[in-house]
Amino acid sequence: MSPDKSMEFMQIAMKYLPEAKEKLDETGIELTMEMLQPFMELFMKVMNEAYELGRKDALHEEQ
Repeated sequence: MSPDKSMEFMQIAMKYLPEAKEKLDETGIELTMEMLQPFMELFMKVMNEAYELGRKDALHEEQ
């Protein structure tokens, strides 16, 4: 995955971060920057896999 695509995924994550924080706050879970890092890494893995799946589907449809 290109660095540009990684940056786009990070921007998507940051867009939804306030909503995620609100949901966690409602359940009494405090979100700190230290706690956030592993979840961001997991999010990047999910987004990368989803991107590759979509890319393969698009290439398959072109054939």
